[in-house]
Amino acid sequence: MNLPFMGLPIEASFVPAEHPIDRMGAFFVEAFFQAKFFLLFSFLFGWGLHQQALSAAQASAAFGWRYGRRLLGLAVLGGLHAVLVFNGDILLLYAVLGLLVWPLRHLEAGTLMRVAQAMVPVGLLSLTVLALLLPDEIVGGAGLAGSYLEATRTRWAEWPATFGFLLLFQGPLAFGAFAAGLAAAKTGFFHRASIGRQRLGRWLPWLLVVGIPLNLYYAATMAWVVPPEHEWFALAGFAAIGIGGPMLSAVYLLMLVAWAERLALPRVLLLAGRNSLSTYVLQGILAGLLFGGYGLGLFGRVGQAGMIPLAVAVALVAMTVVGGIAQRSGRGPLEALLRSVTYVERINWNPARSRDAQRPATTR
Repeated sequence: MNLPFMGLPIEASFVPAEHPIDRMGAFFVEAFFQAKFFLLFSFLFGWGLHQQALSAAQASAAFGWRYGRRLLGLAVLGGLHAVLVFNGDILLLYAVLGLLVWPLRHLEAGTLMRVAQAMVPVGLLSLTVLALLLPDEIVGGAGLAGSYLEATRTRWAEWPATFGFLLLFQGPLAFGAFAAGLAAAKTGFFHRASIGRQRLGRWLPWLLVVGIPLNLYYAATMAWVVPPEHEWFALAGFAAIGIGGPMLSAVYLLMLVAWAERLALPRVLLLAGRNSLSTYVLQGILAGLLFGGYGLGLFGRVGQAGMIPLAVAVALVAMTVVGGIAQRSGRGPLEALLRSVTYVERINWNPARSRDAQRPATTR
């Protein structure tokens, strides 16, 4: 999903491609990938919140301090990632949404699912507002073809607008996925006999019957030209992803869980998945080397269709490298850094108590 924003001018993601093969490539990606996989990662973020709370409780540690340091570390990494690697970064958005979901951590699973469901109409409204706010002509990204310094300047200049776009496009739905993941953790969703998993399985036919047409509708309005007199058709198609995306994400979730119980993936890929932060950032670094003038200089030379095999190659290389590092050191480099920030001991800022602690016990 991110590669076209790193290897093509921004307008290429909003204007239908000239060549039919590129239109078909864009249609395929928009229909089956757009607004699905960031929801799966958001779901896992919510699930992880509950797991971290349990870990802190077992260690008799103050979870609020741990969680706050983790979000702060994630926000700092997100800001650096946006400027130095990819201005479409989602880490800062996760840190913001992670702060907002904190007050919900004690809610029951049913209430959390109602919060998640309520985010769908909010997401529809947000997408509609975004579609109305988007200018008729969107340009940018050309500086990514230059030196690393030029690319960094471009990312810095375009980051505020990009973050605003992501906030409206992903924010409400990602927050809903946070809540759903938190509910899933509280009900043991990943156990085969869990109630939540059985309910989702019963909804599977409806998710397919309704979700696939909505995603195809959205993809068609993005990949092909819509006449100005039918602008409402394109607007409705853009908003359709607010319903179709979560539906297909739920289908993918069921599929992935079922496959995970039947397939044995190579350990290097499992470790890459457990260290997805390092994998995510490394993918952006590799893409920069592919497209930037400081690397192979392929910016603007590969169409939407060509981005698909390139994306697969970049992902496999990044997963292999991070998985290999994790095999040797136990964690990916960014996971180790974030963990060191999360679990650092609190500093005692009370000078009187510190002096008292340094005195021999017999004199206290």
